[in-house]
Amino acid sequence: MPTGKVKFYDADKGFGFVSGDDGEDVFLPAAALPEGSTTLKAGTRLEYSVAAGRRGAQAMHVRVLDPLPSVAEAQLAKRRRPAEEMAVIVEDLIKLLDKTSNDFRRGRYPDKREAAKVASVLRAVAGQFDGA
Repeated sequence: MPTGKVKFYDADKGFGFVSGDDGEDVFLPAAALPEGSTTLKAGTRLEYSVAAGRRGAQAMHVRVLDPLPSVAEAQLAKRRRPAEEMAVIVEDLIKLLDKTSNDFRRGRYPDKREAAKVASVLRAVAGQFDGA
């Protein structure tokens, strides 16, 4: 199957063009988009089949190969700490949980202040893992 990049796509008009890796531009109708897609960004890599249309080659059965990163994903990356920082934080968390585990082995819950600290740290680290 041929591959290429979206040259442009106009969702309002319901069509666009794909610039094939072989240099050929192919018409891209809305009906050829993957299920659930209503638009494609310029530069998105696609795989598609080609059929002869009324005005030339037409893309059919389009599959997105590598979608461009979304704005939401970019914002998520900005909120996360660098991996090197997270390594140190996780190591400190392990030490904190190890101390708490030893308290549990001795049949004691941590006092309220210590329990609140553990819960707060766990929430913060979890937020970094899921980007919240």
